[in-house]
Amino acid sequence: MILDDYGIWSLLPPVLAIVLAILTRQVLVSLLVGIWVGYTVVHDGNPLLGAIASSRACVDVFADAGNTCVILFSAMVGALIALIQRSGGVNGFVSLAQNTGFVRGRRSAGLLALTVSLLVFVESSITCLVTGAVARPIFDKLRMSREKLAYVCDTGSAPVCILIPLNGWGAFVLAQLAASGVVADPLAVLVRAIPLNFYALASLLLLGFIIVSGRDFGPMRRAERRAHDEGKLLRDGAQPMISEEVLALPPAPETTPRAWNMILPLAVMVAMVPVGLVYTGLSNLAPETPRTFWAILGACSGSTSIFWAVATAVIFAGLLYRVQGIMKLREFMEVAIKGVAALVPLAALMVLAFAIGHLCRAELHTGTYVASLVGDNLATWMVAPIMFVVSCAIAFATGTSFGTFAIMLAIALQMQASLGGNQALVVAAVLGGGVFGDHCSPISDTTIVSSMASASDHIDHVRTQLPYALTAGLVALVFYTIGGLVL
Repeated sequence: MILDDYGIWSLLPPVLAIVLAILTRQVLVSLLVGIWVGYTVVHDGNPLLGAIASSRACVDVFADAGNTCVILFSAMVGALIALIQRSGGVNGFVSLAQNTGFVRGRRSAGLLALTVSLLVFVESSITCLVTGAVARPIFDKLRMSREKLAYVCDTGSAPVCILIPLNGWGAFVLAQLAASGVVADPLAVLVRAIPLNFYALASLLLLGFIIVSGRDFGPMRRAERRAHDEGKLLRDGAQPMISEEVLALPPAPETTPRAWNMILPLAVMVAMVPVGLVYTGLSNLAPETPRTFWAILGACSGSTSIFWAVATAVIFAGLLYRVQGIMKLREFMEVAIKGVAALVPLAALMVLAFAIGHLCRAELHTGTYVASLVGDNLATWMVAPIMFVVSCAIAFATGTSFGTFAIMLAIALQMQASLGGNQALVVAAVLGGGVFGDHCSPISDTTIVSSMASASDHIDHVRTQLPYALTAGLVALVFYTIGGLVL
C-alpha cells in the first residue's frame, strides 16, 4: 500500500484509541488496540502482521534517546516524590504555607499553583511536575479535587511555555520559521505572534477566572463538589497515575517536618534544566555555528536536560536527608525503588503513547493527510481560523504540539504568502491550535504528565478539562476570525 492510499484510514488508529479510552477508561488497552489497528492498515489489513509490527514498534520506542529519557525521568519522579514524602518535607511545606498565612483557602491555593506555573517556564513537563509537587498536598488538605489540580498543571504548562518562549519551545518555533523560507525576520514574527496567541491567552485567563471566582462548570464542578462535600479527592473506582500508597508514605520516625526538605530538591531540579539545555545545546552545535542564545536553545535536548535535572534532584535529596540523619543509603534505595515502582504504569503508558505517535507521524502520515484537506482557494480572512482548526485536529490525533508545529508552520506560511493575511497572526493560529489540540488529547505527553503530577485518574483529567479547553478554543477561534478580517 502506498502512502496516498491511506487517506482517511490514517485517522482511524488515533481516533479509535481516544474514543475507546474515554468510553472504557482503560487507556493502556485502548492505545494497544489503536496501535494494532494502525499497523494492520499499514500491512494491507493483515492482523497478524499488524500484531507483529505493533510489538516491534513498542520496542523501537527505546531506539530514540529522547523517548528513553522521557520514560526514565517519568519513573524517577516517583522516587523523588517518595523521598520528599518520607523526609517530612511535604508536611513541613503544608505547615509553612498555612502558618505564614499565604494559603488561607481554596482561592489562595489555586493562585499559588498558578503562580508556580508562571514562574517555572523552562519546560512544560518540569512546570507540571513542580506545580503538582508544590500544590498537591495543599489541595488535598483543603479537599480540592485531583482533577482540578491536573487542570491547573496542564493549563499552566504549555500555554506559559509558548507565551514566554525563552526555552526549547521558542527555539523550536524559531527554527521552523527560519526553515520555511518565507519569513524574513523569524524572531520579530515570533515576538509579534505572542499577543496574538489567543488560545494560550484565553486558556490562562479562564484558569485565573475559575480560580478566583470558584465558578467551575461541567464535570469539574461535580468533581469539586465530591471532594468538598464528601472528602473524596478522586471518584470511586478511579485509577490515579501514582499510587496513593506512595503519597501517603509516613515521614521517617523522629523526623522534624521541614519545608526545605521539599523546596530544596525541587529548586535543584528546576535550576538544573537551563544548565542541561545550555550544555546539550553547546555540545550539539556545529563548530562553525555562532554561539548565540537562540542557536544554543535550538540545538539543545529538552528530554536529556529534564532527565539530568530529575536525577540530580534525587541524588541531592539523598545527600540532604543523609546529612540530617533522616535516612541512610539502604532506606534511601528502598524508598526510591518504591517510588519508581509506583510509576511503572505511567512508563508503560508513555511507551504506548510514543508508539502511536510514531505510527501516526512516520507510517500513516496522519498530520500530512489532515493538512492536505485544506484547499488553496480560501479567502484571506479564513487562513488564520482554518489553520487554528487544522492544527488542533493534528495535535489531538497525534498527541504532540511540536510535531504539529513542524507540519503546519511551513504549510500555513506558504498559504499566507500566496493568499495574503497577517503573517504573525497565522503563526499564532498554528501555535495556539497545536497547544489546544494537545490539551484535549489523552495521548499527549503533557496531558499524561499532568495526570501523574497531580496523582489524578488520567481519563478523569481529560474529561474534566475538556469543557474548559473547548471554551477557550471557541473564544480563540472567534478572535482569529476577527483578526483575519481586520489585521
